[in-house]
Amino acid sequence: MELFSQNDYYEHKSTIKSYIIIAIMGILLGVSLIYFFSQQTTASMEKEKELGEVIQNSNLKDKEETNQDLPKQQEVISKEGNLNVIDVVKKVGPGIVKIKTVRERIIYDFFARKTEQQVEGEGSGVILNQEGYIITNNHVVEGANKIKVILPKNDQEYLGEVIGRDPVTDLAVVKIETNKDILPRVNFGDSSNLEVGELAIAIGNPYGFSNTVTTGVISALGRDLPIQEGVELTNMIQTDAAINPGNSGGALLNSQGKVVGINTAIIRQAQGLGFAIPINTAKDIANKLIKNGKIIRPWIGIYGGDITPDIAKEYGLDYEYGVYIARVIENSPADKAGLEQGDIITLIEEQQVEGMDRLKDILKSYDINDKITLLVHRENKTFNLRLRLEERPIE
Repeated sequence: MELFSQNDYYEHKSTIKSYIIIAIMGILLGVSLIYFFSQQTTASMEKEKELGEVIQNSNLKDKEETNQDLPKQQEVISKEGNLNVIDVVKKVGPGIVKIKTVRERIIYDFFARKTEQQVEGEGSGVILNQEGYIITNNHVVEGANKIKVILPKNDQEYLGEVIGRDPVTDLAVVKIETNKDILPRVNFGDSSNLEVGELAIAIGNPYGFSNTVTTGVISALGRDLPIQEGVELTNMIQTDAAINPGNSGGALLNSQGKVVGINTAIIRQAQGLGFAIPINTAKDIANKLIKNGKIIRPWIGIYGGDITPDIAKEYGLDYEYGVYIARVIENSPADKAGLEQGDIITLIEEQQVEGMDRLKDILKSYDINDKITLLVHRENKTFNLRLRLEERPIE
């Protein structure tokens, strides 16, 4: 059995004391470190909290300022928009006239007795200049035996005379005799600068309600409308500003109070679809009507459709463009030259004819009595055909 000596005991005791001292020092050091880091963390959290409160307060302030400013801005914009429309109406309204017409219609009763009946109609017009010329739609004055023009400023009536009509574009010019100083000036814009989405204001006399104002936007540009045979409403302005019967011949305005179109058509089966003739076209036609009393157009006398790649593929055609003749008008240049239903025209004087629009554009560069050469395809034959242009009839 092994026994510890006294010296061993004291050495062992001394070693234990050393371990205890080292442990106590380690504990104290650990507590100090924990306290130090906890203080740092607390300080950092307090700083972050203060910074967060500063940022939050700043955001709240900005939000409050934004919320305070937003209604003011919206209110200003709203007021400016309303005032703008009001100013436009005050400025242009006096230049939009009411047109009343009387037509005589013959009716037959059960015993085949003839009776004359007078039919009244209403439309609108835009004062072109202080000479008394007024732009309106052809269908407003067509067939009228009597025309009255009413100025909105004083409701005074004037007898109107039709200076000229153009059924093709559905435009007409009416003239009244009055003091130049009475007629207000109307500012005309440039319809070629219109953009989809901009403000549109329509003024007219729907259902007899004088100077009715509706607002909307320009919904689309360059629309072509198949209205009826012989009427070519092309490159039209589409708007959702309400246009009703009686608005025909009235003005479509932009936000600057300038006339950019002449209201002319609606689609009765749809809502929010109105159409106006671009003012650039209307002014050009009106000036020609004032000068000549009619629009002189060369024509060949056909109704046709466009040949497209899909149509060419479906019917096995060798050409993917051209005009298919659906009908030849009797005694027209086309009839006299020998064109037939079913013929296809692909060239006029070596100019490619993609469709009816292109054909009409080509004819505009020629005069009455000019002779032109057409490339015609008929069944399996292709040949040139000479044709002399004539003046297009008014009706």
